[in-house]
Parts: sequence; C-alpha cells; structure tokens
Amino acid sequence: MNPEKDFSPLTPSIVRALNDKLYEKRKVAALEIEKLVREFVAQNSTAQIKHVIQILSQEFALSQHPHSRKGGLIGLAACSIALGKDSGLYLKELIEPVLTCFNDADSRLRYYACEALYNIVKVARGSVLPHFKVLFDGLSKLAADPDPNVKSGSELLDRLLKDIVTESNNFDLVSFIPLLRERIYSNNQYARQFIISWILVLESVPDINLLDYLPEILDGLFQILGDNSKEIRKMCEVALGEFLKEIKKNPSSVKFAEMANILVIHCQASDDLIQLTAMCWMREFIQLAGRVMLPYSSGILTAVLPCLSYDDRKKSIKEVANVCNQSLMKLVIPEDDEVDETKQPTTAPQIMEGDQDESLSKQEVTSGGKSFPPQSKLSFCLAFCRIQVTLNLDGIVQVLDCHLHDSTIGMMTRIAVLKWLYHLYIKTPRKMFRHTDSLFPILLKTLSDESDEVILKDLEVLAEIASSPAGQTEGQGAPDGPSLRPGQLELHIPLTSSLLLLPGTKGMECSPSTPTMNSYFYKFMINLLKRFSSERKLLELRGAFIIRQLCLLLNAENIFHSMADILLREEDLKFASTMVHTLNTILLTSSELFQLRNQLKDLKTAESRNLFCCLYRSWCHNPVTTVSLCFLTQNYKHAYDLIQKFGDLEVTVDFLIEVDKLVQLIECPIFTYLRLQLLDVKNNPYLIKALYGLLMLLPQSNAFQLLSHRLQCVPNPELLQTADGPKASLTSKKTSVTTPAIDYTELLQHFEKVQSKHLQVRHQRANRGENLDRRTVF
Repeated sequence: MNPEKDFSPLTPSIVRALNDKLYEKRKVAALEIEKLVREFVAQNSTAQIKHVIQILSQEFALSQHPHSRKGGLIGLAACSIALGKDSGLYLKELIEPVLTCFNDADSRLRYYACEALYNIVKVARGSVLPHFKVLFDGLSKLAADPDPNVKSGSELLDRLLKDIVTESNNFDLVSFIPLLRERIYSNNQYARQFIISWILVLESVPDINLLDYLPEILDGLFQILGDNSKEIRKMCEVALGEFLKEIKKNPSSVKFAEMANILVIHCQASDDLIQLTAMCWMREFIQLAGRVMLPYSSGILTAVLPCLSYDDRKKSIKEVANVCNQSLMKLVIPEDDEVDETKQPTTAPQIMEGDQDESLSKQEVTSGGKSFPPQSKLSFCLAFCRIQVTLNLDGIVQVLDCHLHDSTIGMMTRIAVLKWLYHLYIKTPRKMFRHTDSLFPILLKTLSDESDEVILKDLEVLAEIASSPAGQTEGQGAPDGPSLRPGQLELHIPLTSSLLLLPGTKGMECSPSTPTMNSYFYKFMINLLKRFSSERKLLELRGAFIIRQLCLLLNAENIFHSMADILLREEDLKFASTMVHTLNTILLTSSELFQLRNQLKDLKTAESRNLFCCLYRSWCHNPVTTVSLCFLTQNYKHAYDLIQKFGDLEVTVDFLIEVDKLVQLIECPIFTYLRLQLLDVKNNPYLIKALYGLLMLLPQSNAFQLLSHRLQCVPNPELLQTADGPKASLTSKKTSVTTPAIDYTELLQHFEKVQSKHLQVRHQRANRGENLDRRTVF
C-alpha cells in the first residue's frame, strides 16, 4: 500500500492501525472509524459515508496485503455498527467485499470475514433479505470449510440469518429456490447438513409455503438421504417426514404428478432407507392422488413389482410395496375400457403397433393450475377421480410382459404380474385383447414354472382369455400370412371350426350345442397341446394338474371335446396315445369331472352321445383307454368287441401295464356301478365277457389274481331266480346301453384304422433303428 496516498477522511493514524498485524491495533482503528462515521450520519453526509466505505473496500478489504484485508473487514463492520438502521442503504457496498474474502486462502482471514458479516447482518436485520441469495451462497461455502474456527463462525452467522428469515414476512422464496436446488446436490456432508437445516427452518415458517416447490428439491433430498453420516440421514428423514405430514394435511395443493417419476426412480434405489422412504411416499401418493397417478403406472410397477419378492431382511419394503401394488390395481376401473374415439374397432384380436411409443407426457394429468377448496381427504380423492385420466395400458402391459420374460424374478413378483394381467382382462377386456397375441406365448411358457401357485394364476389368466366375451371374433377362417416355423408357438384361427364334419363321421360330429366359449378357446387348446407335445416333461409332471384346474375354471366338457377334436388330427401318434391316456386318467379319477362322468355314464341325450363319439375317435389312439371309455359309458358289448380285436394288435409290456392299471381302476369307487352290474348276469353278459377277455390278456400277475377273484364272485344266474319269475333281476337302472343313435360298427372300423396307423408307424421306426422302448412280449 502506498503510504503517500490520500485516504481522507481516514486519518494517517487510522490507516497505519488498519494495516497493523496486531488485532488490538486494528480494533482501535475500527473504533475510530465508527466514531467518524457516526459524525457523518449526524451531519447527513451521505457522500462522505460512501467514500469511507469505498476506501475500506477497495484499498483494504480487497488489498493484496493480508493485514490490510483484515483491517478493511473490521473497518466495514465498524461502519455498519455506526450506521445502525441506516446500514440498509449501503448494504451492497458493505457485503460484497466481505463475501469476496470468504474465498481467501488464509483461514484466519475467512474467519474475520465471517465475523465482519455477522456484525453487518446483526445491525441490518431484515434489510439484508434482498441480498439473501448471495449471503446464502457464501454461507453454503463456509459450511463446508475445513477450518473448525471458520465453520464455527459460519454457524453463528447461519443461526442469525435463520432468525431473521423466520421473523420476516417478506422472504423471497421464488428467487431462493433455484439456488437451493443447485446446492442440494452437493456431496459435501457439511454442505448437505447446511441445506437440510435451512429446509427444516423454511418448512417451519407458517407464511412460507415450501410445499409448492417440493418437486424441485425432492430428488436432492432423497440423494442426501443416502449420506454416510447417520446425523445427516436422520435430519433428512425428519425433513421428508415433515413434508409428508404437510402433504397429508393439504393434498389439494400438492403437485403429485410432478413428483411421481422422482419417486419411481428412488423406489428402485439400492439403499434400503431411500427405497423404503420413497416407497412410503409412493403409497401415500397413490392413496391421496388416486387416478392422477395412473399415467405413471408403468414406472410404478417397474419399481414396485421386484420388491414383492424380497425376503425378510427387507420385509418393511416388501409390505409397503404390496400396499402400493394393491392400491394401484384398485385405480383401474371398467370405464378405462372405453374404446378410443381415434381408433377403429378391429374384427380380429391383434396388437396395436405403435401404441407403446406414445409419449407418457401426452397422458400426464397434473394438479398444477387447478385450485381446490379446503376439503377432507376423501372428498379430495373423489374430486381427483373425476379428472379425465388416460390409463397407459400399453406401458403397463409392456412392463408386465418384461417381468414375465425375466427368469430371475421371484415367485411373488410373477404371481403379482399374473394378478395384474387377470385384473386388466376383467376391467379392460377390449383393450387387453389387443395385446393377447403378444402375451399368449409367455403365458403358455409360464405353465412350466416351478411354483404351483404361479401356474394357478397363469391358468386363471388363460381361462379368462379363453372365456371372455370380449375375445369373441366375427370370423373363424384361417388367417393370412406365412406359416409358422417348426416349434414356434402360435395363436391363430384353426383351419376348420370345432364342429368336425369329416367323411365317414355320420352321427359322430362334435355337438353343436356344446358352449363354444370365445374364439380364443380353441386356439388355447391347440397351443396347450402343442406345448405338451414339445415339452413332454411338462405333460408328465404337470399335465394332469393343469387340465384339472382348467376344468374348474372353464367348462370341462368343452375342454375334453376340443382336445379330442384336436388329437384326432395329431400327426405324432405316440404323443396322441400318451395324451389320450392322460385325459382318460383325469376323466376317470378326478373329482372335478364328476358331473362329466355322470353325463357320459348314461348317454341319454344327443349331446352326451355326440360327446362320447368325439372322445371315442381320439381315444382310439390308445386301445386300453378306449375300452375304459366303453366301461364308463356302459357300452359293454362294444367293449367286448374291442377286446376281441386286441388279438390282432402288437402286445407290448406297455400295453399290459395299461391293462393292469385298468383292472386296478375297476376296483376303485369310480366303477362301483359296474361291479354291481355283475350281479345281473343275464342283462350284462358282455360285461362279464369283456372282463374275462381282459383276464385272458393278462399274464399270471397280481392284476390277474385280482380280476380272477372278482369274476369268481359273479353269481350263477340260476341261483338268482325268485318267486317273481325269471324276469326279475338286480340290474342297474340302464338295461340296454346300445342306442340306435350310435353306429358302433363304424366306431369299430375307426378303431381298427387308427391302430393300423400306430402299427405302421412303429414298424417304420423299427426299420430306422430307433429305440421304441416298447418291448414286445412273446
């Protein structure tokens, strides 16, 4: 500093003292400056006051010499004290040089700058609020200062500024929010602590509505919630808790839509606390905002669904996620199925390409710009429900489809996905059937899941697809387009309808009175059998379970009718035989098919006779099952005729095993009526002959002994004569089961034809050297 320079009105002694390295001398100079400025105030000499502040700022506070800078800082503070309430007129000139010193490399100088600004702010009080933005910016830097003394000084200044803000009614929140939004992303712990403390203070001020600006700082708050410091995490938890309380009290003023995606992101956080907190917020948002959240359903499901499979270590997150999932599902209503005015109704189910590319922003419904009178939460939710909200069904289905394709997801998540699909097919069937073609392959694949519960839910969805009136289409002709590759799953219209009118099937066509479900039912049956054919392990382990459940969910007669229809054209004869055996076992043993068995037992109606004929033609793929079907329907003469044909068949170990199983079935409660009919020898001679025929087929085995003992119990007809004469009998309610409506000669010819095909195929395979795994018994 040039000693010859004129610093008037500051005296040379004041200038020397301000440049001194000793604090005490600088303090004496500050007292002299205070006295000088008071005189200028008394004289109303504004020019002189500005001149003194300018000298202290330019020549001292911003000097290159550290001691001069210290002198300038204490001098500026002295000016502010002297000015008193009039300091507000000179605040810009007083504050700017002090804030510049906040960036000084010398920690002592930063401390003095903090001390000087404290004195300036203490005097000016509310007058500093127009300069709050620059003050806050400077303080946020000092909050992260490495020097403990500087940090301690900044905390004093911080508390003073907070007191001023809470006392004032003129705080400019609008201009402050951008700075808060910028600083909230700091990674420094002390800066984060500083930011959170200010948010808590502003939230506590009744006249400051920070909730309006919550969307701008919510993401940053969740970032801070993941801080390593427990103290900061706790502070952030408190701040978020206060905001959530305010949201519950005043939902009408909350911008739910603007914060939805922020919550979606943090609901997927790896930090448990962040994820749990965000999930709790999401739960409240869904329950408070209602259908306003529907446009964000796909994102919400992306975040929520994986949490449903969490183990007990994340039990809290799992429970909250489950509530979110259930609450969101309830928001989907039948009105969401209204056909879009811009889309023409289709005549065949298909995926509406391009739907998934629609921008979510076009569907967003926000509460911004809408004013709601104070009201209860219930009335508020009802008010929101009246807002026109578009369900982003394409996005939801895409998310559900992706989760089903992900083999790593847990069982509970897969169940939740299937529940969602079922719910959507119930509430919005017409729109959902646009996606059926794309969903069907993965739904069919899910039948191979390890969990029975997943399979049950999957079957519920498939059953709804197959039975929903919305799935009915106009035509059932073959679709245009190239044929599918081998092994490719398909869902298309069959070449013929389910009514089979083949040459030589007089009296045996499928019953037209059978309920046809919808146009997807037959397709489902086709592709289910294709699945069983390509994945034999599925048929072996879960085939019976799947079919039995479908019989509960759908019409059992329809299922057997359609499967028999399809198997009639099956080219893989070995699979056809296996599948028929499976269906026959289910038919004879499952409690779910009690009504269908009773229907077939008497063949009193045209429908039951047609069903028998349809089943019979497919059952011919397996000789023993064909006989068992005749036993079930009490066609004993035809059963005897069939067994007579067995002498022309290739008798294998597998064949004898099936005969063995049939004998075991005859001893079961299913065939109680058949065993009782053995008492009526005269009216059931072909039943006894058929059973003797089975006995003659069996080698000396347990089954042979079992059936032999049973036949030994058949009474001598002469011993059954009573006083009423030879016409009395202990017969079943049906004495003649041969009905003119069925051409049994043609059925027998069909049986011979099918078995001839089977024999031809086995010989062809044997000639190719294939292992038939069907050992012939000599």
